[in-house]
Amino acid sequence: MTRVEFYILSADSTQDRFFLGCRIAEKAWKSGHRVVIQTGSRDEALHMNQLLWTFREQSFIPHDLLPDADPESNPVLVNWGEDARGEHDVLINLSGDIPAFFSSFERVIEPVDNDERQKTTSREHYRFYRDRGYPLTNQEIKA
Repeated sequence: MTRVEFYILSADSTQDRFFLGCRIAEKAWKSGHRVVIQTGSRDEALHMNQLLWTFREQSFIPHDLLPDADPESNPVLVNWGEDARGEHDVLINLSGDIPAFFSSFERVIEPVDNDERQKTTSREHYRFYRDRGYPLTNQEIKA
């Protein structure tokens, strides 16, 4: 069954959930996982694509944008609406919605920042997963 993890930035954090998504994607990829980063729009996907190149000076995360990317040759994919099922095992959900295909992943990670509207959305996501019996964990991230 899909495990769902909420990574919650501490109240004093200056980062946002997109930057946190980059950190999570980097760690997952370096641990041998294949990652899909789900965004809510094409603009958010383009922002995430750029951020993956620039969020850390010494960092390189091999990635590409769906639907044009070849999923087999890209360990990290940035998506904004397509059904991203495949051999990837970690879904980082930065979208305001829960993707219909989320349960095809071993892990779903929901980054949460200090934006009140986004926190409300995250609480709704939490209830959705909880009410359907998915195992949930919360981790506060100090950054």
